[in-house]
Amino acid sequence: MKNILFDDFNKLEFNLYKKNPIIKNPLSSFVIADPSVLTPEESHDGLWHLFCHTFFGVYMYDSEDGVKFKKIKKIVKHAMRPNINFIDGKYYLFYEKTKSPIENALSTIGLKWKSEIYCTESSDLKSWSKPYLVLGNTRDYEVDEHGQALSNPFLIKINDKNRLYYSCGQTFIKDCGFCEPRYISFAESEKISSEYVSLEEPIIKPDKSLEHLNLCSGCLKVYRLKDCYIGLQNGLYEKNGKSHSAIMLLKSEDGVNFEYVKQFLVPQLCGESKWMAQYVYACCLTYHNNKFRLYFNARNVSNNLLGRESIGVFECEIKQ
Repeated sequence: MKNILFDDFNKLEFNLYKKNPIIKNPLSSFVIADPSVLTPEESHDGLWHLFCHTFFGVYMYDSEDGVKFKKIKKIVKHAMRPNINFIDGKYYLFYEKTKSPIENALSTIGLKWKSEIYCTESSDLKSWSKPYLVLGNTRDYEVDEHGQALSNPFLIKINDKNRLYYSCGQTFIKDCGFCEPRYISFAESEKISSEYVSLEEPIIKPDKSLEHLNLCSGCLKVYRLKDCYIGLQNGLYEKNGKSHSAIMLLKSEDGVNFEYVKQFLVPQLCGESKWMAQYVYACCLTYHNNKFRLYFNARNVSNNLLGRESIGVFECEIKQ
């Protein structure tokens, strides 16, 4: 990605993969969400590896082509919103550590939420270290009337420091019956797995005057291009009395101050399928063999009982 200019990236025409969704929610869980993907170049075995979560924890899926995935194993329980990184021959899996599924469900009727960012390490994607705390609550804006939430970790190295973007705080979405992340911030450290210091104020907040961000901030993934950084953020917004989420393309010179460019991927009908009709959520951008792939999860409807979340692909091949 570091070899492409922003203007060239902005002109690319992405299309939804024809056989979406590539991973449907299992019968035991209404959702399968928040994909984080290793390309063959980032994997010791030359395979694609996709990490995601259900109600029961974070799982790993493997694939030879990046679209046909097979579930391999559960990595950690009581976990959500993973972010996988391959650094100097070691895999670092950051994630949001939560309470049990029952306690999480009870948060919708008043039990206080509590989550922090943890990490587990591996050298072979088979054996994983004991999880350890990476980032806990240190700022007032991370806590509100719904509890304490630190989520959606995303690691990138900027100016010789490890920068961990994360979501925090909670906004109750009435038609869904659950909360979504209110703010986006980041913490920095010279070490990969410890000593992170968070900003005194978040970098992205909801704004009632912005039609694409008038409810809450969702999450942010940041990537380095040749001449700038881009952000892919799923802002949540209200439109015609209903909540929605869409992925927005942002631009930044420093990875701190982001400007809105355009909506990148919006909710829509796919033929007769409504699998991504109301929400497009968290994403992961990859580049392999001259093809960009944006992995994302989407939701059909807001209703807590009828809503289902699955994972799809939005892609673009660069012609040489």
